[in-house]
Amino acid sequence: MSANPLKVGVVVGSVRTGRFADKVSRWFTAEAARRDDMEIHVIDLSEPALVEELKLNLDPLGSPSEAPNLAARIDGLDAYVVITPEYNHGYPASLKLAIDYVYSEWRAKPVGFVSYGGVAGGLRSVEQLRQVFAELHAVTVRDTVSFHNPWERFDDEGRLRDEDGGSAKAASVLLDQLAWWGVTLREGRAARPYGA
Repeated sequence: MSANPLKVGVVVGSVRTGRFADKVSRWFTAEAARRDDMEIHVIDLSEPALVEELKLNLDPLGSPSEAPNLAARIDGLDAYVVITPEYNHGYPASLKLAIDYVYSEWRAKPVGFVSYGGVAGGLRSVEQLRQVFAELHAVTVRDTVSFHNPWERFDDEGRLRDEDGGSAKAASVLLDQLAWWGVTLREGRAARPYGA
């Protein structure tokens, strides 16, 4: 591990019972854990403490003070990777709620995406999330990892059955971009606080 590893939050956005996100997140966190320049922190929105904290109450006037645990966890990180399915051409409501309950903590930090879904592989949800994070003054990295029709591609432990190296390479590219932006923005925030 490097002396000052980038603290990367992996945000698991689906909270559905029987969700597929567990398999995708296990695979991705295993890929990310191979790096010695990153420290991986999983933020699973289905964690009972987060479910209770957010209460998934869809309060449109929510603020970070109403989700202090989530806000503190997001604030303590340098970069994020959001794992999202695509539900009806969009991303889950649970993910939108969590993003909106935290505000300034996202600022001037990079966000990458791992998506999954049907023929589009979750990419429509990623494009929508890019707009949301731009409004929060976060920087989204260009390259993503996406899984098209993934249900038969993963085993029960979250390992790819048919890995030809393409998905691992895509994850490596995403993480390289996240590392560059993460270090650059961390140094920038330390030298001069970001004002929005």
